[in-house]
Amino acid sequence: MRRTTLAALCIAAATATALTGCQSGSDSSDGASRTGGVSASPAAKEKEKEKEPFAGLTGGQIADRALTATTGASSLRLKGDVPDEESGGTITLDVALDKKGECAGSLSMNGQGRADLIKTGDTIYMKYDEAFLRAQSKGESKDTTDAVVNMLAGKWTRTSATGKDAMDISGFCDLDTVLGGADEGSSAATRGRTTTVDGTPAIVLTEQDGKDRYTVYVATQGEPYLLRIDSASAGDPGTLAFSDYEKPVPAQKPSGTILDLDELG
Repeated sequence: MRRTTLAALCIAAATATALTGCQSGSDSSDGASRTGGVSASPAAKEKEKEKEPFAGLTGGQIADRALTATTGASSLRLKGDVPDEESGGTITLDVALDKKGECAGSLSMNGQGRADLIKTGDTIYMKYDEAFLRAQSKGESKDTTDAVVNMLAGKWTRTSATGKDAMDISGFCDLDTVLGGADEGSSAATRGRTTTVDGTPAIVLTEQDGKDRYTVYVATQGEPYLLRIDSASAGDPGTLAFSDYEKPVPAQKPSGTILDLDELG
């Protein structure tokens, strides 16, 4: 299962890359408050400005506020697709995590099977289905793969979060680690239209660096949290949705029989 732990590290790296986006150039705005061919009166312009989300702010300033709010959250949920540099494939994840290092959710590699993940305290619990185990055992003999499937499929396992093979997952479960460095530098985002993301009012920002393009959705009500990032980058294409800000992470020890991988060596 070494690839699984490395995949967690790739998720963290892809998240930070998408959050940071293009870090060079000047802030710009698309003039979202333009009134068309007829000039409005100063009073009308001021009234329109008051209705405009983030009135008077450039796209880069909005992005900076969103990064500050998002990295300042004590917990959130990440859901989407990110590239796995090791396999060249895609990781699909749905994980809630917080700054105490707790996490709970699931991930899949290239759409092949599912692995459930819980980290609470100093213990990591994982459960793999047969499809996931077989996909991760490519290159192994049939007998070895069958033995792994018979031993692990559908069963909760546990291992120490401080063990060598678990350090990558432990880091991924820590929100500070996942978002580390995301708020460094200044953004060159361009502001665009308003929309909604899962019912939440949002403003659309775009950033471009060469052929890489990022579309960022920021909440316009309440805290200016990031709601979604769409990446058209050749290096890290995919989509990440952010939700459940400040909600408790459901990271409880699984019930029933749990296989201790540390005892098995």
